[in-house]
Amino acid sequence: MNKKQKKMLTRIVISAVLVVICYLLPLEGIWRFIAFMIPYVIIGYDILRKAFKGIMNKQVFDENFLMATATVGAICLGEYSEAVAVMLFYQIGELFQSYAVGKSRKNITELMDIRPDYANVEIDGSIEQVDPDEVEVGTIITVLPGEKIPMDGVIVEGASRLDTSALTGESVPRKAEENDEVISGCINLEGVLKIRTTREFGESTVSKILDLVENASSKKSRSEQFITRFAHYYTPVVCYSALALALLPPIVLLLTGKDPSWSTWIYRALTFLVISCPCALVISIPLSFFGGIGGASNQGILIKGSNYLEMLSQVDTLVFDKTGTITKGVFAVNEIEYCEDKDKLLEYAAHCECYSNHPIARSIKEAYGKDIDESRISDVQEISGHGITAKVDEVTVACGNDKLMKMLKVDYKHTESYGTVVYVAIDNKFAGSIIVSDVLKDNAEKAFKDFPNMGIKKTIMLSGDRNEVAQAIGKKLSISEVYGELLPQEKVDKLEEILSRSNTTAYVGDGINDAPALSRSDVGISMGALGSDAAIEAADVVLMDDDINKLPKAIRIARKCIRIVYENIYFAIGVKVICLILGALGLGNMWLAIFADVGVMVIAVMNAMRALNTRNI
Repeated sequence: MNKKQKKMLTRIVISAVLVVICYLLPLEGIWRFIAFMIPYVIIGYDILRKAFKGIMNKQVFDENFLMATATVGAICLGEYSEAVAVMLFYQIGELFQSYAVGKSRKNITELMDIRPDYANVEIDGSIEQVDPDEVEVGTIITVLPGEKIPMDGVIVEGASRLDTSALTGESVPRKAEENDEVISGCINLEGVLKIRTTREFGESTVSKILDLVENASSKKSRSEQFITRFAHYYTPVVCYSALALALLPPIVLLLTGKDPSWSTWIYRALTFLVISCPCALVISIPLSFFGGIGGASNQGILIKGSNYLEMLSQVDTLVFDKTGTITKGVFAVNEIEYCEDKDKLLEYAAHCECYSNHPIARSIKEAYGKDIDESRISDVQEISGHGITAKVDEVTVACGNDKLMKMLKVDYKHTESYGTVVYVAIDNKFAGSIIVSDVLKDNAEKAFKDFPNMGIKKTIMLSGDRNEVAQAIGKKLSISEVYGELLPQEKVDKLEEILSRSNTTAYVGDGINDAPALSRSDVGISMGALGSDAAIEAADVVLMDDDINKLPKAIRIARKCIRIVYENIYFAIGVKVICLILGALGLGNMWLAIFADVGVMVIAVMNAMRALNTRNI
């Protein structure tokens, strides 16, 4: 509890003790009034002050006005104990709500802790701590073990492991070595790092993320907007209804010659006012969204506003980019075919490709995994559009595509596997084929198995890669529709067509070359966006690491949050309508009103707090 909450708890305890004492003492008349007014003022003076200020500022109709009017009216009718009880339980509910909001803010606060306080810069031979805003691009900063990296940059000296859990939700530290790019907000766990800054602090990753989180609450969902409009009209209506309940029945009874029973009808009207207080809705609905956004951020999922959270819960069609989203965007040797000694084939191929910097050549050398002895290599020839030939240990090795095999008149076996095929011939005889392809992300298959179980009707892939490669990946992941060989504008055109035949569509891209599609979709979701400016700017939801399995989790978090929101709306309105009818008919007293106001608010807030629990979703 914070200082303000502890002060309120003290007021509640003192007032509760004094109320019990007042009940036990045999007081009558003015002394009973004075005795009960002491706990009433202690527990309710701030509500009365806010209500008075609201009246003076011509902003009358709020929960403070309702509580003040109801309790002052009860006091005028001599119902001192009920007046104090209404104020006491209302403040208990407010304390509980304040605690719940504080708890839901915890995840956001933890994220805010990634903001660095200083940067270590060497000045005149000594390290000094300076404000990160003052550090220019290109400056060499020093990050000691246990410190936050204050600015984005490149490691120029040192190696360490970085804790990225506050940014990505990952518990496993990442390795960082010389020439690696690092981003602000990570914690250096081990060695001393010297980093050359590449961005100003205001443009760094940590600043952008914090700006997103801080502004998330400004983008309200339709549910929140409904509650705001509802409360705006609802409170004046119930106030005038209570006034009518207090005046019209007695006047009718008086005109018909019957006892008007003014005190009875005024008491019913005051009960009506307490019951009608919209606290449960006004508090619990934003709290549910805040809890959902906070819980998601704790899992490395940044949602820019509750409107996007609500939209994400309604998604029934997922459209994916391929490279960098479903696949890692790096080439690797996936398979070797038509070869008995695969290790020997890789050895020859790696030596043949020794001097090439092509991504495919690099993947073959990485698959070989051993040092290459350049003294074994001679007569290297690169044949444009075909491949490479070289002599390795005086043996002629040829690595390339089918055109190279035909040019050398090698009788080779055609390979149907998806990816780039490197045919290898040794001494003009076919030795085997190496299939190099973009690798699926680790959890891609698991994620795509989850989507149908979540009610996602269609998964669609839009790729600029060759159609046969895209179709092969689509088949492996059971993707509903696959479109290959698309230019960026063609992706947007195809997305427009998909949007026209779907209810709610989310586009999932890597955030760099997919910005137009991310912006055009109902919900733009950026994958693998750690440090990507385009992702943070264009997407509505940012997954802070490369784990595609965070996408099903993000959708589940959104759906759980919206489910809680509607549970609270139906529960709060339903209970209040029933209690209002009972109060108007005289079948309920102030204690029923206390339950309808404070009880319903506490239950709704407790339910809203469930949105925070996202770990096991």
